Amino acid sequence: MEILVPSETSTESFDVVLIGAGIMSATLGTMINQLEPTWSIGLFENLDKAGEESSSPWNNAGTGHSALCELNYAPAKADGTVDPAKAVGINEQFQVSRQFYSWAVENKRVSDAKFINALPHMSFVIGEDHSKYLQARYDALKPNALFGDMEISTDLDTINDWAPLVAKGRDGAQKVAASRVTSGTDVDFGRLTKDLTNSLASNGASVNYGHKVKGLKRDGAGWAITVKNNATGAVKTVKAKFVFVGAGGGALSLLQHSGIDEIKGFGGFPVSGQFLRCTDETIINQHHAKVYGQASVGAPPMSVPHLDTRFVNGERSLMFGPYAGFSMNFLKSTTQLDLPLSLRPHNIIPMLAVGKDNMSLTTYLIKEVLKSRAKKDEALAEYFPEADGSKWELITAGQRVQVIKKDAKKGGVLQFGTEVITSSDGSISGLLGASPGASTATPIMVGLLSRCFPKQFAGWESKLAEMIPSYGQKLNENPALYAEVKAATDKTLELI
Repeated sequence: MEILVPSETSTESFDVVLIGAGIMSATLGTMINQLEPTWSIGLFENLDKAGEESSSPWNNAGTGHSALCELNYAPAKADGTVDPAKAVGINEQFQVSRQFYSWAVENKRVSDAKFINALPHMSFVIGEDHSKYLQARYDALKPNALFGDMEISTDLDTINDWAPLVAKGRDGAQKVAASRVTSGTDVDFGRLTKDLTNSLASNGASVNYGHKVKGLKRDGAGWAITVKNNATGAVKTVKAKFVFVGAGGGALSLLQHSGIDEIKGFGGFPVSGQFLRCTDETIINQHHAKVYGQASVGAPPMSVPHLDTRFVNGERSLMFGPYAGFSMNFLKSTTQLDLPLSLRPHNIIPMLAVGKDNMSLTTYLIKEVLKSRAKKDEALAEYFPEADGSKWELITAGQRVQVIKKDAKKGGVLQFGTEVITSSDGSISGLLGASPGASTATPIMVGLLSRCFPKQFAGWESKLAEMIPSYGQKLNENPALYAEVKAATDKTLELI
């Protein structure tokens, strides 16, 4: 074990310290800077840039996920019907994020609106049973204001108009169905994160790249944080009244290191992935949509196949995947010791229970790891029948650490979603887990502010309403307000 001895005398002390320069820290920091401009903020990031791990679009950060096309947010029940509640809730959260983005553009917190682009969201399924499910999903979602412009079709010519690559070369006798929402978006969270972080620095925050947080411990009413300068090796201690751990897969170990009771019983299950990225511009330019399908039996939700248009740093790209894999490191930039080092007496039972109850997931991951490139190309051909594998390169996506938590009945459960861990005194909070993650960063951070700063929160609500005009209201329950907010954000974000 590395023994760190402070080699710098530090007088740095902050009201707020953000660990990790991803979309969560960038969002929270921007909000706090607006709500309390006199508060000092320090940000420490291990890498040399912001948004390079989970927030990077090449690492499969949520790219405008709003449940318009992701089928796992509205699964069929035993009787074949679909409950729209979760999908509506995810969409409500993304509408909050959209309003925050609009405010950020209007208030020059980002350089421009090029991090977000209008892009239709589609669901595409194959076979009679899946087609019946898609119709049931449509019937459940269409009456809701947030899904009011949804379309559905089983006609291959219509689907060809929506997404030619999906339809061309397909057997006309094959039963297919697709739904579409034209008001979807694609978000380059890497670009957005960099802009927000640069704005934080311009507004007085101390932004430190190449600085790894090695540990943290209580220091009176606040925290003492051990930080290592990667370039010089110098180590210093930084004081903070409040700490947010937005370190993606690195959050679990830091929260464990903090010693707070609330992290006890939590573990992490890392899942890696790969994508095929198209290298042929003529193919890329024929597809303008996010097309999501059904996950394989036993596959985690993050492995839902999709043929996905993306805009990265202003350039249009096309990806297909993901192909799930397994690696014991919690971040792309860390080591395979992450998983064994995360084991604690308090989380071993939950982790063993999850392993016992999720053999189908284990089997699926083993099959995915062993899948040949030819098999990967076959999977691509299900969604793009005329695909030529030679025009696609295989890239490695980011790491996702799914949450494992205690469960009174099962011993432990695997949770596909995010979990905010907050100390009882509200002085430290961190985010575990993944999807829908980045797309719902804004409402997650509003909830964190309410939980960690109860004395100040009531006085902040008027400013929050400036950032989020629908603050405190459900847009799905107020179609007129939704139309008003959508028109305003579409204009500011140049989505019209």
